[in-house]
Amino acid sequence: MRKVLISLARMGWFRAALIVGGMTTAGVAVATAQGPAAPSGVQKVRFGGDRTETRVVIDLDRAAAGKLLSDGATDQRLVLALPNVTISGDLQGSGQGLVKHWLIDEAAGGARLRLELAGKVEVRRRFLLPPGDGATAYRYVIDLKAVDGPAAPAASQAPPRLTLVSAPIKAAPLRLKKVIVIDAGHGGKDSGALGANAFEKDVTLAAAKALKTRLEKTGRYQVVLTRETDTFVPLEGRVQIARRADADLFISLHADSGPDTATRGASVYTVSEKGAERVGLVLDKSDWLMKANLPGRDRAVSQILLDLSQRATKNRSATFAQLLLANVGEETTLLRRSHRDAGFFVLLAPDVPAVLLEMGFITNPEDEAFLTNKASRARLVDAVGDSIEAYFSADVRKS
Repeated sequence: MRKVLISLARMGWFRAALIVGGMTTAGVAVATAQGPAAPSGVQKVRFGGDRTETRVVIDLDRAAAGKLLSDGATDQRLVLALPNVTISGDLQGSGQGLVKHWLIDEAAGGARLRLELAGKVEVRRRFLLPPGDGATAYRYVIDLKAVDGPAAPAASQAPPRLTLVSAPIKAAPLRLKKVIVIDAGHGGKDSGALGANAFEKDVTLAAAKALKTRLEKTGRYQVVLTRETDTFVPLEGRVQIARRADADLFISLHADSGPDTATRGASVYTVSEKGAERVGLVLDKSDWLMKANLPGRDRAVSQILLDLSQRATKNRSATFAQLLLANVGEETTLLRRSHRDAGFFVLLAPDVPAVLLEMGFITNPEDEAFLTNKASRARLVDAVGDSIEAYFSADVRKS
């Protein structure tokens, strides 16, 4: 990546235009910057309107593009990605009108806005306004309209106000749930490794279900399993499940094997440099990470954006891996070189922090007994859950 940046610098230019199109017939705003584009930052969030129509305004220090990840139609939670946008810690607070609560946090090499909606809502349009008319900031605007009449007021909401109100609140107690995707390795026709008494696919599914129960008890997480029964899910399908869920973390559970039954111990894998080069295998042509949303479809600039996202994701994955090993090591034996890197397919998503946990060797009698015993497996699952709690509570995702 450094070579690419140096090459661009020698050319004497770095061109970036970010285009934000409305969902209906709203206009399109374009911004062009000379020189390397620094990440843009969120200044504040403002609201205006009532329970029939609400406008959300995000003030930024420079132009930025947005990608609507979820319109809230199924769960009344709208999610908008702002690639290459920075924030100083998580921002959140109470909303207004059609928005009950809001949160902006770091995700996928940028910022992510989550809106908890007060009812069924249609996104009328989204657009970017440049500074002007007395405003010094760029303004990313989202216009919402209630579907089937005005949304019912929430008990905690103030009466509707028609003026735009600034609403940046830091470290408020209310948080929207983090999304954790748990991948039970193998399944169906792919049984995985075979121990003396158990198949790997059965051990991983039991652990995945237990971890889901452990996390959901806290009320702080939305947990998605790549499989809930003894079914076969292709590797690329597992990655896409995580990306479609806009996951904050992806954990793939496995049980190791080897020719020597004396070999035992848990280990954690994160993606290797060689694996990162294969990222195109999990992206399609319509993905924002692959599209050059720039004049002339500048491939060099598009590659820089992809590299930035991958670097941030790899750093977060490595941070979680260290927490995971520290906690898991309290409950079971670790391999001597317990943190490893590999190009496993399930680790290739460039915008989702991911680890593959080998919970032990199913070919080792002690590890197999540990993994097939409900009580000892629960201790391991609790260690993984503690690692997830520490990862999100300590704000260690910054890179």
